[in-house]
Amino acid sequence: MLILAFDTSGAGLDICLWRDGAVLAAHRAAMDRGQAEALMPAINAVMARAGVDYAALDRVAVTCGPGSFTGVRVSLAAARGIALAADIACIGVASTEVLAAAVPAHERRTGDGTARRIAAVIDTKRGDLYAQMFSADGAALTPPLNVAINQVAQLADAGPLVLVGDAAATVTAALAAGHAVISAAPAHCDAAVLAALAASRAADTGGPAPIYVRPPDITPDPTGGRLRP
Repeated sequence: MLILAFDTSGAGLDICLWRDGAVLAAHRAAMDRGQAEALMPAINAVMARAGVDYAALDRVAVTCGPGSFTGVRVSLAAARGIALAADIACIGVASTEVLAAAVPAHERRTGDGTARRIAAVIDTKRGDLYAQMFSADGAALTPPLNVAINQVAQLADAGPLVLVGDAAATVTAALAAGHAVISAAPAHCDAAVLAALAASRAADTGGPAPIYVRPPDITPDPTGGRLRP
């Protein structure tokens, strides 16, 4: 299965063209802003580097949040457009799930074999986190949540924990010593992991929906934006 996968939900741009477990071409760049302008040229470059036409794709995979509101919207719009033009399925996966899936097997258990829960934690840049808890085998234990830093320990139920995501170091500093370890997995979503998850998913006929978790900071105009007389 040939999948184009990409993520702009965090502080970066990650794209890969993936076929049956192998990455044919990829692009990764750290960027706090500008993904809207950079995404399609970077996707075109990845496709050209692999020598693959859009018509050959079987699926498009995209992270659908939580993360940057703008980044999530940019990726979903691009993915839906490519899927529509190529007449293929568009598969959305939560960014927290992509982060958790990247945690290596040896980090999911302590030295004595006790299972570690996985906490995927994303910095909202507003003093709190997006977080989701997973079992050692990757099963979701909570939905994606918007929580305070000190609430992660409560979600973990005081058991051993492995943290992944760009807020992992912040959360570890707030926890009791020895309670958690930080994964060596990437702190941002890996498009190859996203593609692997999407390969086994059934397509949603309605297409992927954004996972925002928290409301936007901008309050809609109660008049609907109409001009005053």
